[in-house]
Amino acid sequence: MAKKRGTALDESEKRKLNKQNLSKLGGIFQFLMPYKGLFFLGLVFLVFSSLTLLTFPFVAGKLIDTAQGTDWIVSDINSIALILVGILAVQSIFSFFRVWLFALVSERSMRDIRLALYSRMVRLPMTFFDKRRTGELISRITSDVSMLQDTFSVTLAELFRQVVTLVAGVIFLMVNTPKLTIFMLATFPVLVVIAMVFGKFIRTLSKSTQDELAAANVIVEETLQSISTVKSFVGEAFESARYGSGLNRMVGVALRAAKYRGAFISFIIFALFGGIVAVMWYGASLVSSGEMSVGELVSFVLYTTFIGGSIAGLGDIYGQVQKAIGSSERVLEILDEEPESVTGIKATNFQGKIAFENVGFHYPTRPEMEVLKELSFHVNPGEKVALAGHSGAGKSTIIQLLMRFYDVQKGSIFVDDRKLNEWDLQNLRSHVGMVPQEVLLFGGSIRENISYAKPGASEEEIILASKKANAWQFISQFPEGLDTLVGERGVKLSGGQRQRVAIARAILKDPSILILDEATSSLDAESESLVQEALDELMKGRTTIIIAHRLATIRKADRIYVLSGGEIVEQGNHVDLLSREDGFYANLVRLQFAD
Repeated sequence: MAKKRGTALDESEKRKLNKQNLSKLGGIFQFLMPYKGLFFLGLVFLVFSSLTLLTFPFVAGKLIDTAQGTDWIVSDINSIALILVGILAVQSIFSFFRVWLFALVSERSMRDIRLALYSRMVRLPMTFFDKRRTGELISRITSDVSMLQDTFSVTLAELFRQVVTLVAGVIFLMVNTPKLTIFMLATFPVLVVIAMVFGKFIRTLSKSTQDELAAANVIVEETLQSISTVKSFVGEAFESARYGSGLNRMVGVALRAAKYRGAFISFIIFALFGGIVAVMWYGASLVSSGEMSVGELVSFVLYTTFIGGSIAGLGDIYGQVQKAIGSSERVLEILDEEPESVTGIKATNFQGKIAFENVGFHYPTRPEMEVLKELSFHVNPGEKVALAGHSGAGKSTIIQLLMRFYDVQKGSIFVDDRKLNEWDLQNLRSHVGMVPQEVLLFGGSIRENISYAKPGASEEEIILASKKANAWQFISQFPEGLDTLVGERGVKLSGGQRQRVAIARAILKDPSILILDEATSSLDAESESLVQEALDELMKGRTTIIIAHRLATIRKADRIYVLSGGEIVEQGNHVDLLSREDGFYANLVRLQFAD
């Protein structure tokens, strides 16, 4: 199955290390530039730390030689032991500063990336969010940035450390024990190549195991999400059997992988230790012939251990860098998206006059379906205009276009006799207030939700807005009052309470244009009465556009536009439209009251 653009990076998905892909990782380095001094200082400590540790095998060898009576700079084994402890102490200090400095750089730069990502996301147009799932976008800020954080704090540091250890270690060996080093370099590459080929095959099998497990987990997810359907169709046994067969497939692949992994581990142990035996045999023969001291052989073994560890580490680091390139690609993809344009005219005296002229529109994700067709209507400042019609007639689309969530493909929209795209976007939206049908509050307190419209609002302003919205009567009954937590998406409040909090927010915003989108459609009679009273207060002196299925809420409108199939089929006030017995609006009213 082809991988969707923008989905979270799979653990096994890795990018090739070519020039083009490495340049993507380089794009993330711009966030390290403010901290380049700390980064290079960390590199200095890393080099010192690695080189200091590499002196350890050399001095350890001299300790053995001194114990056998060979003279060195220091002839006392106790003094050499103290030198070894000193080397470890100095190396530990260097390591501490290396880890601390890289942590400073990575934490701060990843904070900057997360902030840049989030800031860019919230400024992107609605068309971007239409094409992406929320989970995928959260994955950018969490999983992908965490992968980059690991890369810049651990992986890059380890890469430099392993390379320094490898290069410096081989140089040490070539200088001290050239014959044995050449023998070793001739033996180990063959083992490494065989191990890499075998390892790749086993990783493929491990990936298949993960795929089978993922498929089995999908069964669990689907079943639990539709548990009422499963129970109503008595499907428990069927689902258990389906999950069981999925697990059996996974176990089959896992056991096959385990068989090859066992063979691989056996081969590695035999080949690796066989190689060590060969090197030790040759080293012992050099010691016996007097070409090499026992201490030099010990140094060689220790250096070989260091170098072997570096080679093994480089394989893992290589994979980490490949995955980091994939993550950086996804992060940069968001950062390169074009944000909404916010430049334009700022209003000093906003009137709230609206005009749609021959507007044609289709959603970018559904170009074949025209939602609005040659639509024209106007709203004068302070007027209350209602939009009526069946679901899908285009009422909500009109509001989204007015808020400029989308740009029209045909015709023009005017606000205060200026084209919509000439306005400064944030200034325009700051003059438009909206009370939606389904109010989703933020998970903080009632105070935070109301003051979201005006962050610097005083206690008195918030309470006054609450009273006008008929919300203060229930807010004042809560022990914590305005500081009552509403829960995630406002679940701790009833539908009517959420609606009145949203109205209080709109009152505090004091917009010139007010949009009421099905504001009372899902409320009981008592709540609807309180909310309608609050809405009447809110609508005073404002240009208001009301969308409603429940026609009782739009009787007071100055003018009603009736939509069908993206076109205006009738217009007039409630009495005029109702008098047309064969009219579309009159039929809507009859259908509603027939229910």
